[in-house]
Amino acid sequence: MSAQELAGRAPRPWRRRLRRAGLALLVLLVVLTTASGGYNLLTGDPAAPPAGLTFVQAGDVLTRYVSWGTSGSPVVLVHGAAESADTWSDLAGRLAARHRVFALDLDGWGYSRRVAPFDLDHQTRQLLALIAALHLQRPVLVGHSSGAAVVAEAALREPGSVGGLMFLDGDALNTGAGEQSPARFLLLPPYRTTVLRLGVRSDALIRSVYARACGPRCPALDEAGAERWRRPFRVAGAESAVWDMVSLGVPGLPVVTLQQLRSAPFPRSVVYGAQDPVFDAGSAQRTADTIGAGRAELIPQARHLTMISDPGPVAAAIETLAARAVPAVG
Repeated sequence: MSAQELAGRAPRPWRRRLRRAGLALLVLLVVLTTASGGYNLLTGDPAAPPAGLTFVQAGDVLTRYVSWGTSGSPVVLVHGAAESADTWSDLAGRLAARHRVFALDLDGWGYSRRVAPFDLDHQTRQLLALIAALHLQRPVLVGHSSGAAVVAEAALREPGSVGGLMFLDGDALNTGAGEQSPARFLLLPPYRTTVLRLGVRSDALIRSVYARACGPRCPALDEAGAERWRRPFRVAGAESAVWDMVSLGVPGLPVVTLQQLRSAPFPRSVVYGAQDPVFDAGSAQRTADTIGAGRAELIPQARHLTMISDPGPVAAAIETLAARAVPAVG
């Protein structure tokens, strides 16, 4: 055999490098998968909900809710993604002197018993069932962030049951912030479980996300504050619900559907943080124009969690809306 033939049979350098790289990647994948699976087994026990929570059966969802105040017209507060009824505590306390205030945990979030699907239709039916179960007559509905879509859909379905409607830091649209996330394609079991648990258990990450969304006027999160945000992600069913909602995307409605609110028989308002990082500078007024709410109110220097950073101005805006609300019959 000639030297030329032997050279042709010898492995080429790039092929050897490719094989080594492939073997290294395979070993790395096995190590990461083993580590991920082991971590998930060690951290698999769900957390118990806090003691003393209040629940009501709202449709097919055993719904956790919180109430403040004993007299006055009703106000129902609907949170956004990754939030819960606890997000409203400071604001609700300010409203309780003149109103009966209620906040629920939407299906998929907080401590309500998770019942799929975790979509806009199901959350809307849960909200309307809660209003009926608590015998509330024409409450003012306030929806924060993605919760704006839930209150909008509820108002469109049963306009005669609504006294007033507020979008707080939310446009209720199914575009922009409402587009489906590609994250569902990037993380697969067991890695997505590991990533979620590592993130939820990181005080530094929770504080960083909170600070960016809330701004410098928000109280800093101590250990107990971080735990209030973390714990709902650790109860039974929370992890699978999170990934189901990631697949669905942020709930929202088409512009033409929201425009139907212009002829609604109740007053409407839109309140945004002036420096909300989620929306551009013109979003608040465009949203107000879409639903026929008049001039949008911007809270100076506030970001995306205005109920925490500026509970006083937000409470005042809700009071103004409530004063114009359609009164209950009888």
